[in-house]
Amino acid sequence: MENRLAGETSPYLLQHAGQPVHWQPWDGEALSAARAQDKPILLSIGYSACHWCHVMAHESFEDPDTAVLMNELFVNIKVDREERPDLDQIYQAAHLMLARRAGGWPLTAFLTPDGTPFFCGTYFPPRVGRGRPAFREVLQSVATAWQEQREAILQQNEAVLETYARSLPRPSGSPPVLDAGPQRSARERLARAYDAEHGGFGGAPKFPHPTDLAWLLRLAADEGDAGARGMALHTLGAMARGGLLDQLGGGFFRYSTDPRWEIPHFEKMLYDNGPLLALYADALALSGDACLARVVDDTAGWLLREMQHEAGGFCSSLDADSAGEEGRFYVWTPEAVRALLTPPEWAVAEPHWGLDAAPNFEGRFWHLRVARTLPELAQRLGASEAVLADRLASARGKLLAARETRLRPGRDDKVLTSWNALAIAGLARAGAVRGRPEWLAAARRALGFVRGTLWTDGRLLATWKDGRAHLDAYLDDHAWLLEALLALMQADFRPADPVWAGELAEALLARFEDPSDGGFFFTAHDHERLIHRPKPVHDSPLPAGNASAALALQRLGHLLGEPRYLRAAERTLELFAPSLAEHPGGQGRLLEALAEHLRPPTLVILRGEQAGAWRDALLAQYAPGRLVIALPGHEAALPAALARPLPPPGHTAAWVCRGTQCLAPVQDEDALRALLGPPPP
Repeated sequence: MENRLAGETSPYLLQHAGQPVHWQPWDGEALSAARAQDKPILLSIGYSACHWCHVMAHESFEDPDTAVLMNELFVNIKVDREERPDLDQIYQAAHLMLARRAGGWPLTAFLTPDGTPFFCGTYFPPRVGRGRPAFREVLQSVATAWQEQREAILQQNEAVLETYARSLPRPSGSPPVLDAGPQRSARERLARAYDAEHGGFGGAPKFPHPTDLAWLLRLAADEGDAGARGMALHTLGAMARGGLLDQLGGGFFRYSTDPRWEIPHFEKMLYDNGPLLALYADALALSGDACLARVVDDTAGWLLREMQHEAGGFCSSLDADSAGEEGRFYVWTPEAVRALLTPPEWAVAEPHWGLDAAPNFEGRFWHLRVARTLPELAQRLGASEAVLADRLASARGKLLAARETRLRPGRDDKVLTSWNALAIAGLARAGAVRGRPEWLAAARRALGFVRGTLWTDGRLLATWKDGRAHLDAYLDDHAWLLEALLALMQADFRPADPVWAGELAEALLARFEDPSDGGFFFTAHDHERLIHRPKPVHDSPLPAGNASAALALQRLGHLLGEPRYLRAAERTLELFAPSLAEHPGGQGRLLEALAEHLRPPTLVILRGEQAGAWRDALLAQYAPGRLVIALPGHEAALPAALARPLPPPGHTAAWVCRGTQCLAPVQDEDALRALLGPPPP
């Protein structure tokens, strides 16, 4: 028995295709059915790697009696939040409005037939418990309210739609002043929320917040802010030592359930690991910390080993569960570890990973984290760090090989344009810092997949699986792909890169920009009409689309000498300036865009015999306000703003430009370093 989800591409939707619930995808047929039958819509939003989505599916959606009730009372629509972030944004905002608290997944929303939400929740258990009502009781209560309190629901809907409308920013009467005030306010806010003991911000659950950390690193470089540097590097070190990082296979889990970064929620998301890879590469370039180098190497290794699809793009996620239990693939017992290792390996592995302490997961398992560092163990065991590092590397290899024989978590192998862009940018930055051409090649392969499969006749598509690409792309897809192109053309320039970047920028302006108020809508002008059309600017775990668009357009505008891109970025900053001044928290990417508006980036154009070597040396430094382009050593069609003459054979030339002014070329690497100044301390 199959419902209407059987024809979908989303692995999440296909997980529900054989359930007795008459699930439908979000489409015209489902919405028309709700109107024709005068039934409310039960909208369930989740994703394939979501633990509590699986729990609710097993407890309720696979239960025949519950399914009968759902089918009788509602038109049931299932949505993959990764394929339809437009719907997820709208109804997560509704949960915040109606439930007065943040939502999550699974999101359970009840809508009138026109799509307006009137009751929202997240996970509901089959029986009363965990402080939540039973799901069947919720179904009955909502259906009764729909029949008996229709007028009150419709009045509430008017208020909900008004709240949506008020959430859109409006330009002020006069152009706002763009200055560094929000940067100082955000810095103070982060300092107040900072966990000086464990790193990070706030308590449990604790998320990495890569855009905030990236902005703190930038403050350290641009302003010499030692406090910002300390907060960022301490947090990154604590995350790397904790259980948020897979200590054996590399890659980060989604978030920590405790303030110590010890026990994660075990799903691994591509969208977390792309930005974190770039962030750790930047921190390594700034600090030179060898521990950060291992994190970069292991995370990039995990992406290439486990997440790159044979077709070239990167898959979306790994499930939190295996064998029906969360985290089972990753956790150990001391006995199992000891049986795999030699006595010298066990002597270092046991204290290093905390296997000599009490179990830290479900009272019976050990999730590996760095309990004692190698310097501590060297003093304790009377051996050199190098010897202990070799033993630990051998132990890690044996445990990883043994773990590979376990039942693996499911992999969501759909390829999302937006998340691939984040992974491409991360690999490009990490490959440049670590001098790893194979990472750049993997990024190129993914970019080629996106361009060849998801870019058609000047339109970008959002998702691909099993040979089928579909769904029009969103703001994030365009903005993050522009950022990825900018990162990759610095690490590995190809003449086609700026051409495609220009085409993407033109599509972004034509299809998403608000020509009257400025900024960018999340959906294109010809997108399906929904009850709300947001202009997102606050970072979630991901950078906000408007902020990324402003930052990418600014950089591309300086790179190509295109004032329209610079003006679109400036209008975006002006539109959001009042909210940035009043509530600067959670807007790290927009703060970066503001910083580059106030102090335009330095552009370094290289050409000649040593252009690649000079580029590699510059990119290995952390200089966030610098763009480096090494042009090919042969004649090539180049944009006018980048075109520079080939120097004589055996010579290399560098042009340094700031804003609209370019200095005379230099042909000596020491002279170039003098022009650019020393890297941040």
